[in-house]
Amino acid sequence: MILDLATLSPAEKQNWLQHVVAPRPIALASTIDADGHVNLSPFSFFNLFSSNPPIVIFSPARRVRDNSIKHTLENVQAVPEVVIHLVTREMVQQQSLASCEFPSDVNEFTKAGFTEEKATRVRPPMVKEAPVKLECRVVEIKPLGDQGGAGNLVICEVLCIHIDEKLLDENGKPDQRKILPVARLGGHWYTEVNEQSLFEVEKPNIKLGMGFDALPASIRNSLILTGNQLAQLANLASIPDIDPTYDDAHVRQIIQYYSINPEEMERELHQHAARLLDGNKVDEAWQVLLAGA
Repeated sequence: MILDLATLSPAEKQNWLQHVVAPRPIALASTIDADGHVNLSPFSFFNLFSSNPPIVIFSPARRVRDNSIKHTLENVQAVPEVVIHLVTREMVQQQSLASCEFPSDVNEFTKAGFTEEKATRVRPPMVKEAPVKLECRVVEIKPLGDQGGAGNLVICEVLCIHIDEKLLDENGKPDQRKILPVARLGGHWYTEVNEQSLFEVEKPNIKLGMGFDALPASIRNSLILTGNQLAQLANLASIPDIDPTYDDAHVRQIIQYYSINPEEMERELHQHAARLLDGNKVDEAWQVLLAGA
């Protein structure tokens, strides 16, 4: 199926894009207008774009149905300051309630049951219940169009971060296993980060990975190993040497039992290596594969 977005209505474009460009972090944005009226609203068109300077961007899009703009956008145009809060499972229903289109003089903190907390660097208040708060100065607002569905990039410089100490590790650094935000999907769907959904992918920071093309053909063309597993092997800078001290009883059994059938032996070794790679035991997997070379 191929979709030509030029043939779709704005609502259809929004529906397709919000389902496939996901998950999206949520910016629960607190702003204030020139008369001091506070607004609190969530936005899932949001992310980090620079660390030096520290820049995050969220986008209050023009409403698809009537091309009107949101109070948040009007507020940051009048008072270029915002507090962006991390949304967790414990407050996800409240942030959804805050998304209701209340009149501009209605405080969503009150409607959603949040507690106002005075910020240290900007005028809009903070959500006391949020475990992470970013006080920001609005650097620029960049409209992306004038039709319904058009975004408005609110480019924010982060001035300071408030973070619950319970989210830190023993060295006082952020612990990803404790920072568990929820994120937005399409329609009414959300997802959450939890320890069961977390996994690590080792990055080649100093040495370049050798790449698929450097893998031996018998490994690169494996009928067993997946693209992800081959990438784990190819992430090393070079093919490792055979370790004469490596001893794997299962490998010895495979070689002994299938020695008269090289194709079957390779299949069994690749299956064993695949299990090791699924456990992130890349060095051991290489030794298994090299044993059959």
